[in-house]
Amino acid sequence: MYPGSLVRSRLVVLLSLLVATLWMSSAAFAQLDLTGLWTPPRPYDEDEPERGPGPSLVEFVGLPINDQARQWGLAYRPGRLSLPEHQCQVHVVEYIHRGPLQMKIWEERDPVTHQLIAIREAISTYEQQRTIWMDGRPHPSEYSAHTWMGFSTGVWDGNMLTVTTTHIKQGWQRRENIPASDEATLIEHYVRHGNMLTHISVVEDPVYLAEPLVKSQEFILNPDPNTFNPFWPCDSVEEGERPRGEVPSYLPGENPWVAEYAASHDLPQEATLGGPETIYPEYRIRLKELPKAVLRPKQ
Repeated sequence: MYPGSLVRSRLVVLLSLLVATLWMSSAAFAQLDLTGLWTPPRPYDEDEPERGPGPSLVEFVGLPINDQARQWGLAYRPGRLSLPEHQCQVHVVEYIHRGPLQMKIWEERDPVTHQLIAIREAISTYEQQRTIWMDGRPHPSEYSAHTWMGFSTGVWDGNMLTVTTTHIKQGWQRRENIPASDEATLIEHYVRHGNMLTHISVVEDPVYLAEPLVKSQEFILNPDPNTFNPFWPCDSVEEGERPRGEVPSYLPGENPWVAEYAASHDLPQEATLGGPETIYPEYRIRLKELPKAVLRPKQ
């Protein structure tokens, strides 16, 4: 090999290494630090009924549910939560960030290369531990075990963390009355602005949703990580008397509270039953054409 060719070859190798190093540095620079203790802002500035007492009965406004989810919601009776098997039932991952919680985030890195392996998340509600794998591993077979937090993988999109979660147990999209199937897929986006963390979730559920359900919530960085309480003691007990095996519910057409929320808010009944059409601005035109709901006394 001629000396000039050898020099050029070395320059090409050095330039390639420099470009690779700069690319890795810029990619790492774009990855924001999400570690810390995050809590919902108090007093709740958004979605207070969701994060506090829970939504009203038959309040499905703006939810892109299908007929199956609507019938499940209409059959729901609050006494169901008094059953021992439901008293300590964990909030599934597609809902848990909307409820009351503390969220502690830290990183797991390779001790030698310091490459990011996973982002760990401890959620105070029901003592949940979540792993978001960042090492490029694939999702397991559809027949693998389903858990409350599912199986999550994450990638950096600039300064935004995008997480995909599958293998989630059956639970609910909305506490108490809108179900979520074990076929749901959750896409999350985490964006940090100073001491504020924006969490955006997109749920696709072929069983109970006609269109993706999009939600967002904010979290504030708590400067004192020692305030995190990782314990959530919960023991089920017998509440009330009912025949063994009875599940509180309403048969089709028997729910006496169908019109309560609509009537108390001067809304048409159709609007409170949800559906994908209720999430779009054009639905306001139809609202003007529909009669207002009337709550009739229970006979």
